[in-house]
Amino acid sequence: MIIGELTETFPPMQDGVGRVCWAYCSTLEKKGHTAYYIAPEDPDHSRFPDLRTLTYRGIQIPGQNYRFGVPDWSPEFRRQIREIPFDILHIHSPFLSARVALEIRKENPRIPIVATFHSKYYDDAFKITHSKTISGGIVNLVLGVYNKCDAVWALNNETADVLRAYGYKGAIDISPNGTDIYDIDRAGAEKARENLGIGPEKKILLFVGQISRKKNIHSILQAAAILKKEGLDFTLLLAGDGPDRGNLGRLAEKLDIQDRARFLGFIRNGDDLHNLYAMADLFVFPSLYDNAPMVVREAAVNGTASVLVRGSCSAEGIEDGVNGFLCEDSPEDIARAIKRGLDGAKEAGAAARKTIPQPWDEIMDSVLEKYAALIEKRKNL
Repeated sequence: MIIGELTETFPPMQDGVGRVCWAYCSTLEKKGHTAYYIAPEDPDHSRFPDLRTLTYRGIQIPGQNYRFGVPDWSPEFRRQIREIPFDILHIHSPFLSARVALEIRKENPRIPIVATFHSKYYDDAFKITHSKTISGGIVNLVLGVYNKCDAVWALNNETADVLRAYGYKGAIDISPNGTDIYDIDRAGAEKARENLGIGPEKKILLFVGQISRKKNIHSILQAAAILKKEGLDFTLLLAGDGPDRGNLGRLAEKLDIQDRARFLGFIRNGDDLHNLYAMADLFVFPSLYDNAPMVVREAAVNGTASVLVRGSCSAEGIEDGVNGFLCEDSPEDIARAIKRGLDGAKEAGAAARKTIPQPWDEIMDSVLEKYAALIEKRKNL
């Protein structure tokens, strides 16, 4: 098959959706297919030699890590997509990348389009605009795109419920994300701990993701302040970058935990990130925003259990005290869950590794079957 995977993020490691799109492309290529990563370009970053990319003009969004794609300003890109005989297109972001997919299909109606619902778009829009009207309008735009697709996928049942609550009436297929499975590098983790100057007596709490209030990081910091007052000896590592890095750093100072909370910035090297997961005693991720975060799976691969908010989309598949730890959405209960989690971290981490990760290779076998069915169905329309 010749497949187009479309998103709004480049380079891929910029966020979870980009990394999913990269995983799709790389796994599909390993299975003998041709997969293109299609997104707005970022001239400050080099191409990726192991990734087929088709990029178009992108303009930096002020205050954000993302670029606004303008495919109409990229004649070379438009020439390229007309020449590629796509078998199927997969939308991972329902905005301008979706427009690209729909335009390709307009020229060749035999090409099916599938869309995956990754993000809470109402929440994203409301954070920026503070307008229910505008946010509702953006959700309607998203639904308009999905209604033009041949299939819509969600990452888990909780995520599908969010999409239905937005007003989507069509069928929703559950197609989860996978992760790479590898041996835990304990030696590398110990070396990384040493390089960070963290003694063996300290407990390590870890967050990985965009440094944004929508991830509930302020609650993590408030929980850390509670734990410090209670005398727990720990270091909180926060890996990532984002629009609220400055504000959250100032909050850490206000809470007097600047000696416990360390903002590491964006981690580009995969081995460095794996070592962070492996050295952590607990992965703390109380986000109400995320649907099916890759980071929880990556932590589990490294034998690290997560603290998640009960009832959140992120917490689907977590059994409290068995392969993770659930809490209410409050700093006090996050702190309590962390203390419980530290007592049973080793056992829960081992159970998380056994029960949570699904290899991308297996996920992609299912994806290819669904792609083939959609291609056949489109031929018969």
